[in-house]
Amino acid sequence: MALDGFKDMYNDFYGPSDDYRTLVQRKEQNVRDKVNQLSGDTNRPSGAGSASSAISIETEVETMEEAAKKPVAVATKTPGDDPEEKKEPEKSGMEELNELIGLETVKHDVEELIGLAKVRKMREEKGMKAVPVSLHLVFSGNPGTGKTTVARILGKLYKEIGILSTGQMIETDRSGLVAGYVGQTAIKTQKKIQEAMGGVLFIDEAYTLNQKDENFGQEAIDTILKAMEDHRDEFVVIVAGYTQLMKDFIESNPGLKSRFNKFFEFPDYTVDELQKIFELQCKKYQYTLTEEADKAVREEIIRLEAAKGENFANAREVRNLFEKIITNQAARVSSLEDADEETLSTITIEDLTDEFEEELKARAAREAEIEEALRDVAEMNGENQPTAEERAGELVDLLMEMAEENGEGAKGGKAKKIKKPDKKPIIRR
Repeated sequence: MALDGFKDMYNDFYGPSDDYRTLVQRKEQNVRDKVNQLSGDTNRPSGAGSASSAISIETEVETMEEAAKKPVAVATKTPGDDPEEKKEPEKSGMEELNELIGLETVKHDVEELIGLAKVRKMREEKGMKAVPVSLHLVFSGNPGTGKTTVARILGKLYKEIGILSTGQMIETDRSGLVAGYVGQTAIKTQKKIQEAMGGVLFIDEAYTLNQKDENFGQEAIDTILKAMEDHRDEFVVIVAGYTQLMKDFIESNPGLKSRFNKFFEFPDYTVDELQKIFELQCKKYQYTLTEEADKAVREEIIRLEAAKGENFANAREVRNLFEKIITNQAARVSSLEDADEETLSTITIEDLTDEFEEELKARAAREAEIEEALRDVAEMNGENQPTAEERAGELVDLLMEMAEENGEGAKGGKAKKIKKPDKKPIIRR
């Protein structure tokens, strides 16, 4: 009833009141009495009495409803008392793509693909024939080169031009697709496919699905290929991983080769790009570097890039470096009292000291290993070896020691003296 709403508002503002409860109970009882009275009079001929009762009940109900509609003092917020943070307008997919550091070739490839998909959509809407184009992609490259980020942006772009209905990205890998029992992998894979409907299914390290002496991964591949055929225009699949491993993976299955014919290669970041990524992290989390610290960070990035191997993680390496530095900064600042905003946001050379000391020790150990290896190579090549005269002296010493051990000098008197050549220092490293 409307009265219940009035009661709730009254109680919320003023709190429960005994007088108010009494008033409500009295009015509700009056209504019940009138209803009972009317019900008891149903056997009597209809007339002015019953009509009067009906009018009285309606009047009573209306009076209670009108009371509920009366203005009630409620707590309200005055505009400006608690201003909400202004939300920045959402960026388009192309704006997000262009803001990415580096990846110029990838950006160009994405723009071409979106242009092709957009024109195909326009031709279809006008009833014109459209060339069938596969939108499924292979992203190849080392870790930390932006593959996941571009896949998310691509889903957004596909939604913006009407290719996909929702544009979300569902990220998974072998563990999210393959089960440990026969028949369960298809169910698990199908669940991920359903989550990705209307968007993008992103499979990282997809080559791990193709393993020798194991059929579970192949079951996942077959399930995905069937879904790509049955729901051709409802979702997009992007597989990603190391360049050569992804090429081998696609070539291993005719079904994969026919559906994944576009490769986007993600190159490693340069030193300048890695430094920009570090600076972007600082800006994002409101940190600034002193001039000395900024120089030291660049030197460390140069060293990381120069020493990179197969497992170099590009942007991920920079993010790890950033986390280590701010951890050191937090340890330094936490011991201070009443640190101001500038102190809390400034990274100094001290915040890199622990990291560099450990690195210097590791670098010294590596240099010692290299020096030892060079000495071994030099000896193998005959460098710094003793001369023939020096070797002869060593041989005479060895024969004399053997003679003394056998007691030859005690049998026939004096042992025959062997003239030794003059010894010279033997250079050995």
